[in-house]
Amino acid sequence: MPAPIAATAPSHPAATVAWSELAPQRDYLVRYARRRLLDPALAEDLVHDVFEAVASGRALFGGRSALRSWLVAVLKHKIVDLVRERVGYDSLDAAGDDDGDGGTATPELACPQPRPDEVAEQRERLAQTLARIAALPEHLRRAVELRLLADADSDAVCRELSISESNLYVRLHRARCALAG
Repeated sequence: MPAPIAATAPSHPAATVAWSELAPQRDYLVRYARRRLLDPALAEDLVHDVFEAVASGRALFGGRSALRSWLVAVLKHKIVDLVRERVGYDSLDAAGDDDGDGGTATPELACPQPRPDEVAEQRERLAQTLARIAALPEHLRRAVELRLLADADSDAVCRELSISESNLYVRLHRARCALAG
């Protein structure tokens, strides 16, 4: 059995993470990375980088969350770093460069339009939501209409309703709970 990996400051109770704890997380992390990157090889590389960071002590596990949650957080940071790194190199014209026409072809950018049934469904949901807002008690309905629907500033809403800012947030919270339930 391989030795535990030092994953945080030696004085911390969760100072080591054994390989046996990391191995079961690998498949989950790879699936997570594949869904984000759409590139299996790149996903494998990033998961390897996560485990390398853990092994080298660059990623410190403090034990304040579940091991999987912490590993996913490290992976998310690796993905963000990769995207930032590639921003300067990936180009929309890259696909058009293989045409042999000197790269003058414009890439096809998909701008998906909703289908008529999707538009009808969205309108129906909007009508239902507006009806549920109208059915709220007056003090909650006014707070939602002014702050969320009219997009008024919180201070202006508080002045109009003669309430404090914390009371406005309580009303909005209660309205959201009533709408969700």
